[in-house]
Amino acid sequence: MNYKKIKPKKIYEEIAEILHEMIRKGEVRPGEKLDSVQQLAENFQVGRSAVREALSALKAMGLIEMRQGEGTFVKEITSSDISFPLSTSILMNKKDIENLLELRKILETGTASAAALKRTPDNLLNMEQALEEMQRAHGNEELGEQADLQFHFAVAEAAQNPMLLNLMQQVSSLMGETMKETRKLWLFSKQTTTEKLYDEHLAIYKAILAQNAELSRLLMLEHLNNVEEILTKYYLAAPISI
Repeated sequence: MNYKKIKPKKIYEEIAEILHEMIRKGEVRPGEKLDSVQQLAENFQVGRSAVREALSALKAMGLIEMRQGEGTFVKEITSSDISFPLSTSILMNKKDIENLLELRKILETGTASAAALKRTPDNLLNMEQALEEMQRAHGNEELGEQADLQFHFAVAEAAQNPMLLNLMQQVSSLMGETMKETRKLWLFSKQTTTEKLYDEHLAIYKAILAQNAELSRLLMLEHLNNVEEILTKYYLAAPISI
C-alpha cells in the first residue's frame, strides 16, 4: 500500500497560510495596513524572523507590498495577476473565477461534442486510462486531480482540432487549480463523493464512445454545472472582497 508523504510545515508557512486566509475572507482588505512585524510576532507567539519569511512569501505571491517607512499593505488583486496559482491567489475577485467557469463551459461542451464525432481508438484508450487513474487515485487527491485534468485533455485531443487543444493548454494551469479547489470542496460538501465525480466522467466517456455528440455536450455541461454549484455554494459565497 502506498501512502502519501506528509511534509511538516514550517512556522513561517503556517503564518503565511493564516494571513492568506484572512486576505481571502476579506478580514484584511486591499489597501489596508498589516500589523507590524513585532505585533505579528507577539500575536502569533513566534520569532520575528518567521514573520518576515511569511511576509516575503506573500509578497512573492503578489498579495502584499512593503512600502519603505510606511509598513506592509494588502494589494488589490486583479485578473492581470492570473498567472499565480489559483490555490494561492484565489484571491482575485469573484468575477474572474466566474469568467473562468464560463470559459470552461463554452470551450469544453463544444469539445465534447466534437470529440464524439471525431474520436479515434487511441483517443478512447487515453480516456480509459485517465478513468482508471481516477479510480486508482481514490484517497490520493493529488493523483486524482492529475487524472481529472488528463481526462479533459484526452477529450480535447479527440476533437482533432489543434487550435482548440492550444486554447485548452493556455488555460490548463487555471483549469488544474479549479479542479483542485473543486475536489476539496466537493468532498467537504458531504453531498458528493469521488465516486460521483468519477461517474460523471465515465458517463461523458460512454457518450463519446457511442458517438452521441449532443449527449456528450449535455453531460459535459451537467458536470461543469455541478462544478460551478459546488464552487458557488462553498467558495464564491464567501465574503471575498479583493
